Amino acid sequence: MRIAIIGAGSAGLAALKNCSELKNENDSSMTIKCFEKSDKIGGTWVYTPEIGVDRFGLPIHSSMYKNLRTNLPKEVMGYPDYPIPENEKSYLTRSEIVDFLNSYCDHFQLRKFISFHHNVELVEPFEISQPKTEEKNCNLQKWRIRVKNLLNQTIIEEIFDFVMVCNGHYFEPSIPNIKGNDIFLGQKIHSHDYRVSDLFKDKSVIVLGAGPSGMDLALEISSVAKKVILSHHLKDPILTKFPHNVIQKPDVLEFEIDKAIFKDNSKEKIDIIFYCTGYKFSFPFLAKNCGVRVESNMVTPLWKHLISIENPSLAFIGLPFYVCAFSMFDLQVRFTIKYWKGEKQFPSKEIMLVEENREKEEKISLGLQTKQFHMMGPKQGEYYDDLAKNAEITPLPSVLTKLHNDSSKRFLDDLVNYRRDRYKILNNDNFVQLESLPL
Repeated sequence: MRIAIIGAGSAGLAALKNCSELKNENDSSMTIKCFEKSDKIGGTWVYTPEIGVDRFGLPIHSSMYKNLRTNLPKEVMGYPDYPIPENEKSYLTRSEIVDFLNSYCDHFQLRKFISFHHNVELVEPFEISQPKTEEKNCNLQKWRIRVKNLLNQTIIEEIFDFVMVCNGHYFEPSIPNIKGNDIFLGQKIHSHDYRVSDLFKDKSVIVLGAGPSGMDLALEISSVAKKVILSHHLKDPILTKFPHNVIQKPDVLEFEIDKAIFKDNSKEKIDIIFYCTGYKFSFPFLAKNCGVRVESNMVTPLWKHLISIENPSLAFIGLPFYVCAFSMFDLQVRFTIKYWKGEKQFPSKEIMLVEENREKEEKISLGLQTKQFHMMGPKQGEYYDDLAKNAEITPLPSVLTKLHNDSSKRFLDDLVNYRRDRYKILNNDNFVQLESLPL
């Protein structure tokens, strides 16, 4: 068995840890290789002041900004068998998360499997010449992976039985096509390229989008900007009390040379457009015949948001968002390995397609768009339980979803102060909120 893992961020590390345990316990001849294009583990959590392209001419992957603190408490951010150590606060800095990921990597001795400065350029199906068999889980599909060693610019090609794609989804900016984008003469920036607030000093800024990054960055730049206009289409009002120089507006109808016109026909003069409009799922290394495509930012066709229905030896770890990410990555990997080992059998292609389409129709009936197909939020617990039940593996404790939902509500209700909150998990089902940190 040869397994390739693409990316050494938090998802790639979860994949490595579980695959390495499989190697140690069952098959010392198993090959595991993780390809990481940077020189560090941590993926998007690794801060770099650079934007644009790196010294190898590749797009900068990280969207991390200098002052970021997590918007989820550490109590729901660890791995199932490796929690973040206790300390006095629940909301950590980016550097503390990177330190934790390095600790996880070293504790489970994962670095020896990682090829740093190796950029995956192509993943394509590789058919092998073997007689067909009736064995349902027999994997005749192989994968050819082409990788460039960025340090010496050499190209290598290897054949693998299984591939886990762990390249994240916070690196390819999504920018809406709004009338007047091209005639606006001020500056434009996407949150992917935001690092520090200097650009916004004494400026009137429109922040497009009120997701976690839009809310957080509107608050951060308000300390230096003259005026911050938070434009969004949330159905429910944001209850949080923003600083005096932050106002809320509906969606933008169009831009003029130095103004934004909103759907309520009001106008605001602006200096900078700040796109906090999210990201696109992107897999630039996947060949067209891999059997997976992105349609309206839905990765499809996939079983359980995870397994390629056309080629089940290809898995995508970490697509669902608004989740307890690190724990979910671990769960998804354990689910995948159970099937790849043949201990569980994949349903037929037809059944998997029906399941995916049924879930899509259910979400559309609830008013969600196709681009929100992988969004979990309050429903994440149902997803975790479904994976665990199907694969007959250890489930995630329900307290994770409960605490995540509580924290998310606090984020919306009191953006300015919610990071003072402190939590303690009591058991698999219950948590308590401790006395908040002082101002």
